[in-house]
Formats: sequence, structure tokens, C-alpha cells
Amino acid sequence: MTERDARPTEQRDPAFSETQGEPQETHNEARQHQPQEAGAEADAVQENGAEVSTDATPAGVPEAAIPELVIISGMSGAGRSTAAKCLEDLGWFVVDNLPPALIPTMVELGARSQGNVARIAVVVDVRGRRFFDNLRESLADLDSRGVTRRIVFLESSDDALVRRFESVRRPHPLQGDGRIVDGIAAERELLRELRGDADLVIDTSSLNVHELRAKMDAQFAGDEEPELRATVMSFGFKYGLPVDADLVADMRFLPNPHWVPELRPYTGLNEEVSAYVFNQPGAKEFLDRYAELLRLIATGYRREGKRYVTIAIGCTGGKHRSVAVSEKLAARLAAEGVETVVVHRDMGRE
Repeated sequence: MTERDARPTEQRDPAFSETQGEPQETHNEARQHQPQEAGAEADAVQENGAEVSTDATPAGVPEAAIPELVIISGMSGAGRSTAAKCLEDLGWFVVDNLPPALIPTMVELGARSQGNVARIAVVVDVRGRRFFDNLRESLADLDSRGVTRRIVFLESSDDALVRRFESVRRPHPLQGDGRIVDGIAAERELLRELRGDADLVIDTSSLNVHELRAKMDAQFAGDEEPELRATVMSFGFKYGLPVDADLVADMRFLPNPHWVPELRPYTGLNEEVSAYVFNQPGAKEFLDRYAELLRLIATGYRREGKRYVTIAIGCTGGKHRSVAVSEKLAARLAAEGVETVVVHRDMGRE
């Protein structure tokens, strides 16, 4: 088995992140509509030099290719970014703070992706308030195209929102020179009609971030359990612990193939080295029991909304024992439906 690249794990904020100034999940520069010559039947926009029609049915695009759309909105501090991250983990293409007038264009570009962008989530909020009046027009446009779309509205009580803004010591985006409660009141009035049109309203007043993710999973994950992705990393203790490891196991309780002259030049990817390691007392028992422990941990991770885990397997130099065990453990996880990547951090350093 050859070495494979690692997929980086993703760090999660412990609290709703609109009030923490987190970066946008996905940044897309939206180009303004350009007028075509007189007599044209439809407007168009220029995207990387290519003309994109905004007709009700994009030319040459089958109706089945039009992506599903979810619009995430609601009160600042109520958990919009957490909801967007959850959809991103479920495979949705997420665009944060897209001007509402450009939502139909984004859907059309997704339709032209040949199925690569089948589900789009757009976060719309008061940061784009000068565009907000265009939302109703955009929704009518989407309805005329037959686009399947849902509006998710994140709600929370005034008391909960005030506490969240005060805990991070940031102003409400609409409070101006007034108080936080003034900004909240102005935002409620601005979003009143949108809340009434929402397909799903989630009150996060008493929810923590994990409970909100669970509610989003229940609505959008379908019958499938949310996916867990694992990176199994071999390493050498003499080169230091991996800084991104969630779990660490030490293989130095097994005899070291380094002291077997005929095995020393090889690595744990070699069949003879792997056989030597797993013929040692306790090796197979460790693999069986650790895999069973990981099944228990994985269930808890999914329940708590954790989607990425890095499992570090160490030995002295990261060449023999840790490599052999990492390969076997990754194969076990993959066989149980966990998307698994193997990386051998220190193999070849000697």
C-alpha cells in the first residue's frame, strides 16, 4: 500500500460564531449584471469572460441539474454560521453573505457545474442590508424557474442575544450609536416578513452549538448518519507529538523491528515487517480493542457534531510499528464506513 496524502482537520468554534467575527466559510466575488445590446431577450452576467444567461431555463442545462437551494437567515448571534457549517459538513456548497440579487445567478452557475454543485446554501443577513430589499424579487425569480428552495430562519430571545454579544464584547451590526437592544429591535423589524415566509424556524435561545447542529442534521442529513472523517497518522516520538492529534496511541510496547537486521531497511508498509509486528504478543489484541474503542468514540463524536478526527499512532522512529498498525487500523475504519485517510508523517526521515 502506498502512502497517501492527509486531509487537514477542521477546527470548530465552541460558540455561535456570528458574534465572534469568524471568516466567511466560502468567499465568492459576485460580478454586477452587464447590459446586453438592445433587443436581447434576457440579461446576462460575465463570469471569467463567459456569458451566463439568466433566462428562466438555462440553455443546455437539464432541469434535473438545477441545484437544491437553502437560504439561511435570522437574527445576528442566533447561530447562522453554525447552521451553515453543518450544511457544509453534509456536502452543501456554502456561500456566506451573498447579496440576494445574485442568488439566481449562483443557482444558474451551479446548474452549469455538470452535477458537481447539487446543493447550495446561501447565508443572507443584515450585513448585506442595502441588498436586502432584492430578496423577495430573487425568491420570485427562483420560483419561476422551478428551483427547490427552503428558507431556514435562526431565532433567539432578546436576553440570549444580548448575553452572546456581551460575552464577546462586540456591537450588534445595527445598533449604531445606540444599545445592543436597539440593534436587535431594528433587526427584528427588518426580518419580520422573512421570518413569516420561512420554511423552518429554529429558536436557539436555550440551545448550545451541538444541539443546533443536531437539529440541522435531523432536517438535512436524511436517513443517513452524519459522516465522520478520520486521518490515521503514524509518527515517531523522537520527532515530537503531532500537534493536531485528537487521539494518540503508543506502539512502543511491541518489539522494534529495527533490531532485526533483515527488517531494518524496510518500513511498516512491507509485508514481512507487518507480519513481524502482528505476530508479537498483544498486537492483534490491541488492534481489536482499539478499533472497538474507536467505534464507541465515533458514535459520541457524531452525536456531538464532531466530523473530523486525527488518530496518531506512534513508535520510536515512525518507520516500522506505527506504520504497520496505522495501515491495519485505517483498513478497519474504512471497512466500517468511516472515510479514512492515512499519512505517515515521519517515514523516510531516517
